[in-house]
Amino acid sequence: MDAGNTQAGGARAAAVVLRPRKVLIAAWVGAVVVVAVFAVLAVILRNTATGVYFTVADQVAVVLLGIFIAGGFLLVARPRVRADANGIEVRNILMTRTYPWADVQRVAFPDGASWARLDLPDDEYIPVMAVQAVDGARAVEGMRALRALHAAAR
Repeated sequence: MDAGNTQAGGARAAAVVLRPRKVLIAAWVGAVVVVAVFAVLAVILRNTATGVYFTVADQVAVVLLGIFIAGGFLLVARPRVRADANGIEVRNILMTRTYPWADVQRVAFPDGASWARLDLPDDEYIPVMAVQAVDGARAVEGMRALRALHAAAR
């Protein structure tokens, strides 16, 4: 969790930026391993006597396939939360949404859940994948910071 404090006109405004730690590390390690494996496969395929002739274009295609798969791994490294006194921006794997604190009923982390969520009116909720249970104490600190901002805005 990264938290930044700024001083503006004597007033103290806190901004909180949260990202998952363990998933981020696993995604990068997985992406690097996938690219390395596909690069090695591209080299080996050219030199094996399988009866199939692999050209340089085939080798490049195998490496590009590995890069695309690695990009898919890195999508899980995208989640982030930015929150300040005005509201909260939640970026999950594919979408980014911003909510003023007035629209957020509570910041919750249900028992057994993998990540936090924002409870909205009409029984709707938005997953907050940046605050994950596997991060342990970091997730607890992040939840405290988000709940403090939410309480201060209400």
